[in-house]
Amino acid sequence: MDEASTPLLVEIDPTNNLNDLLAERVAASLDATVIEHKAHADGPWIPISGRELDAEVVAVAKGLVAKGVEPGDRVGIMSRTRYEWSLLDWAAWAAGAVPVPLYETSSAEQVAWILTDADVSLLVVETAAHAAIVDEVRPDTPGLRETLVLDAGAIDELTAAGADVPDDEIARRRGIAELASIATVIYTSGTTGRPKGVELTHGNFYELTVNTVAEMRVVVAEPGARTLLFMPLAHVFARFIHVLAMPAGAVLGHTPDTRTLLDDLASFKPTFILAVPRVFEKVYNSAEQKAVAGGKGAIFQRAAKTSIVYSRALDTPRGPSPWLRLQHKVADVLVLKKLRAALGGRASFAISGGAPLGERLGHFYRGLGLVVLEGYGLTETTAPATVNRPSKTKIGSVGKPLPGTAVRIAEDGEIEIKGIQVFRGYHSNEEASADALDDGWFRTGDLGAIDDDGYLSITGRKKEIIVTAGGKNVAPAVLEDRLRGHPLVSQVVVVGDQRPFIGALVSLDPESVPGWLAAHGKPELSMAEAATDPDVIASLDKAVERANKAVSRAESIRKYRILDGDLTIANGYLTPKLSVKRSLVLKDFAADVDALYEDTRQD
Repeated sequence: MDEASTPLLVEIDPTNNLNDLLAERVAASLDATVIEHKAHADGPWIPISGRELDAEVVAVAKGLVAKGVEPGDRVGIMSRTRYEWSLLDWAAWAAGAVPVPLYETSSAEQVAWILTDADVSLLVVETAAHAAIVDEVRPDTPGLRETLVLDAGAIDELTAAGADVPDDEIARRRGIAELASIATVIYTSGTTGRPKGVELTHGNFYELTVNTVAEMRVVVAEPGARTLLFMPLAHVFARFIHVLAMPAGAVLGHTPDTRTLLDDLASFKPTFILAVPRVFEKVYNSAEQKAVAGGKGAIFQRAAKTSIVYSRALDTPRGPSPWLRLQHKVADVLVLKKLRAALGGRASFAISGGAPLGERLGHFYRGLGLVVLEGYGLTETTAPATVNRPSKTKIGSVGKPLPGTAVRIAEDGEIEIKGIQVFRGYHSNEEASADALDDGWFRTGDLGAIDDDGYLSITGRKKEIIVTAGGKNVAPAVLEDRLRGHPLVSQVVVVGDQRPFIGALVSLDPESVPGWLAAHGKPELSMAEAATDPDVIASLDKAVERANKAVSRAESIRKYRILDGDLTIANGYLTPKLSVKRSLVLKDFAADVDALYEDTRQD
């Protein structure tokens, strides 16, 4: 199948905007909880009703007006994921402004580019350190009038400043935008070049969220639905969910620090979780290491295997046998229920995107009782374009098009998307917009295939296809995703372009290595020592062998090299959404790549 589509379920009045979406939720939840937040990291969850949320949004919007923000002006937000981020987003829309997110990990150069390219007039940052970065580039950002700091009382300052702004002014501004109006400009982190500003409209968010709720009600809109955001709100995936919580009637929570994630999940008790595959990998690896360290490694492994086999059996006509069901109950008592409890105990579904989860982990979590619905999308598609359905999940695929969406495969295998979520263009970049859009179809740059049921699978990245010296085309993602699932591994970059065989650069995970060493009865080692340890090497060798089973011999990894350090956001080798900047890695680690091919007699 070359094309698949799903018809629109809900039509929206074109004169509406996102303020109407919030108003509907507020009216339905005047005294019911809409958001829960923490005043302090170790404090309790404090409920905020619809009435209270709307009052705070209006108060902050008045402050923006008092600070000189006019309809259409850009308001920057640079912060970790916290309640104030959501508050500022809705307040900017209430003031008729266009919020522009900046990752809190952004460099001075990136901050300067976004502030000037988007013409941000007022910026709210989280910390004094963020403000210092802005001060560093202030001479290059003449359009920026003022910077406020959340940790220094920005919300209180805005509320006090807007005390004399009449309610009628906010009511007027809330009605200015229409579905076709720009709602936000999100800068793609990008693996090469300067970030491009993706212009997303009120309609992109409004139509996509209400149609997703209609299609995925059992996941996001059941009575008592709750979700905890821990992904960056500067990323479109989290931003989509923060908007979707309103029409879904779900209670939204925020946590800014992934180091306290498990504690926050346990106390917040979400019913659905939004995450990237790396989070699911780390939860699994951490649980396995704890089991091994406690002398229960064999029990964990049997339980994990039973969970996977049980899930696979669910896809067969006869389903799990009585014996398998009994084994699964035992595994649940011994292991699986503890993992569910670690995730809060109430989550039945998770939505995963950004990279493939992998067939093994997909089945493990479904056998655990957490159905991970993999989806696919980009900043340019307001996050999701396709997603697996609770009624029919094809593990290994990224699901079917969402309502109002069509997906097709071009002659060269590229995935193209058309629908309610596709962006209007790149900000002040007509050439890039023309390259990306063809009669409403967005060229994603990803390669894929659509099966007979209309389910999409991602097979690679168009620009990342490796062509070996022997002319073999290799998509690195399959090998990278499988090898990255090993607890010792942090990042993988498969190489081999115009080389005699496929190789890989591997970085060890500094968070997981100590636990792995302890679980295997080994003494503490530095990362450099671990990289040469025979047992570590032997474990990685087996992981490479397993990864190679997914591809032909010509596509398999023949040699790998462990890098001296990890690839991280902090050192510039990962984008904020954890994508490897492949071209930069290949450039900076060219000597390591060359070392793989010093002896090219191996073929």
